[in-house]
Amino acid sequence: MTRFGGHLIHGVSLASVLLLAALGLAITFGLMGVINMAHGEMLMLGAYTTYAVQVGFGKLFPSVAGLYLVAAVPLAFVVAATVGFILERSVIRFLYGRPLETLLATWGISLILIQTVRLIFGAQNVAVASPDYLAGGVNLMEGLVLPWSRIAVAVFAAVVTLAVWLILQKTPLGLQVRAISQNRPMAACLGVRTGRVDSQIFALGSGIAGLGGVALSQLGNVGPELGQTYVIDSFMIVVLGGVGRLMGTIASSLGLGMINKLLEPLSGAVMGKIVVLGIIILFIQRRPQGMFALKGRVEA
Repeated sequence: MTRFGGHLIHGVSLASVLLLAALGLAITFGLMGVINMAHGEMLMLGAYTTYAVQVGFGKLFPSVAGLYLVAAVPLAFVVAATVGFILERSVIRFLYGRPLETLLATWGISLILIQTVRLIFGAQNVAVASPDYLAGGVNLMEGLVLPWSRIAVAVFAAVVTLAVWLILQKTPLGLQVRAISQNRPMAACLGVRTGRVDSQIFALGSGIAGLGGVALSQLGNVGPELGQTYVIDSFMIVVLGGVGRLMGTIASSLGLGMINKLLEPLSGAVMGKIVVLGIIILFIQRRPQGMFALKGRVEA
């Protein structure tokens, strides 16, 4: 029972990180149709921003060094969102409707970002220490402790998810995004500045991935190829949940994270991944639109 509880806790933590990574992709890929292979590197940039803020606080503000995480959250969002905005304005805006070229271009950009981080921070992984207020945990039963850091990651993922839902459902930007995703030409005819909305929403999706990097830095070491580990899982989550559907992204993130961690002790991490991928393939064959289909308009 204790081992099962431990795997359950790790499954929720993995699901929280996957949700943060996939939320941004659900926007850029699900609503904009952009196959962004550099999305994982936005996650990595958020994690390295957290590391840089930790080092900076340790040198400049040693008396309040533990508060680095509070400053890292908005900074990681801004850094990743800025890189995403520049990427959309300089490259992706010229490739809409050309998925193969977009895939190749963003894959090349991901390699550039990885090598740039290697030059700045080195090839070795770096450690981000959890602040003192996240040390320890809650004793659920004898031999089973729920760490505060994992509780914080789960709560953080829930807050970010709620914020994304509010943005998409309750703001003018969200209304414009939904209009564009249903019928881009008609939205443009009605005065929606589609180019500006594309830039804003791509920056938002990248910034959310940066927040995922902050969460991930509290669960393990940070390395240049960190994003490569999560980008494929993020695409699987978006497709499985239903392209452009927030509820589907949440459900598939929880399912994928829990199944991965529960299968690991039975079949090993590699075989667990294979089993999960097989399940997803069978599901998509039966229901190609995913768990929740996105409503759209038929264009004449």
